[in-house]
This record gives sequence, structure tokens and C-alpha cells, in this order.
Amino acid sequence: MKLYGSLMSPFVRMSMVTAMECGLAARVQLLPAPVKPDEVNEALTKLSPIAKVPVLETDHGHALFDSRVIMEYFTHVAGNKHLLPDDGVKRFRILTLLALSQGMADASVALRYEQATRPENARWPAFVERTKARLASCLKELETNWHADLNDVTLGSIATAAALAYIDVRDIVPGWRNNHMNLVQFADGFAKRESMTNTTPRP
Repeated sequence: MKLYGSLMSPFVRMSMVTAMECGLAARVQLLPAPVKPDEVNEALTKLSPIAKVPVLETDHGHALFDSRVIMEYFTHVAGNKHLLPDDGVKRFRILTLLALSQGMADASVALRYEQATRPENARWPAFVERTKARLASCLKELETNWHADLNDVTLGSIATAAALAYIDVRDIVPGWRNNHMNLVQFADGFAKRESMTNTTPRP
């Protein structure tokens, strides 16, 4: 299987971490696929009309996207029922945490693009403030209502760890650690897992 993207992307990283947690690391080849907000990656577009990373090319030559689909596919291939159980209550609780954390990652990447990539004279202050508010809301929700869920290794906690690691490495929300002790404990503990240390982005 070929996974296209860079580990600097929280979505690529959470996909690769999932592969490792499923015991599929040896079967997944990570291939670079540069993506810029103002350019088209023709090679990636041939695999995915969305042309966003990650994209997974399966052993059968099929393209899967986005990260949520790829992460679930890895659990399916591995027969892993713990990261995403069949039980309805647990399954949809995990999928909701996954959606929350991916929404936080999406807002983080959008804010990074707006502040570091968009020309200064074209930046949109109202969008920046709305995105910051969205991030603050996600962090508060995770801190307050998801601490017990984050104690287990699931697709939801993997996505949360990858999103928080991206926020840290890009300094997206300066000082977030000062007011979210539960999340700090989770992030620092999860960061010690082999799947995380083996997927640390390299500049």
C-alpha cells in the first residue's frame, strides 16, 4: 500500500499512526506528495479529485481518501476491532471524537495557511478570529468532556494526538497547555507511543 503525503500534515500522520497501531507499518510505503494551496499536484489529482493528502493507493490499485476513510480501512485490513469497534455505542462515540479532532486539525491547518502562506495584504482578520474561536471551542470540549475516552487507544485518540502535536509544532495556539491540564497529560503520554515517535515530522 502507498500512502501519499508528508508527516507534517496531521491527517497524514494520524493515518500512518493508525497503520502502525494496526501492525501494518511494513505494508505501507509513505511517499511524498507536495501540496500547496495555490497549485495543483497533477500526480495526486490522478488518484483523487480532491487532490488533498493523504491518499492511499491500496494493494489492488484503488485510491482511498480522506484520512477518516484511510484510518478505517487500516482497521478493516488488520481485523482490528479495538481501534474502531463494531458495537454501535462505542463505535459512534469514537467516530464523534475522530470528527471533533479532525475538525480541530482542519482549523489548525487553515489558520496556518492564512497566517503563514497567504499574502499579508490578502489576509482576512475576521476569518482568523473565527478560526481561533473554533480551535478554543474544540480544546475546551476535549478537555471537559472527553478525558475518559482519551485514556483508550482508538481512532479518536489517535486523531486527537496528531492534531495536538501539529498545534504544538506549528505553535498554532500559543499557551494552550496552560489551561488544558487533562489534554496536556494525554498529549504527552500518547507522544511516547512508538507509533508517534516513529512518525515525528522531520523539517
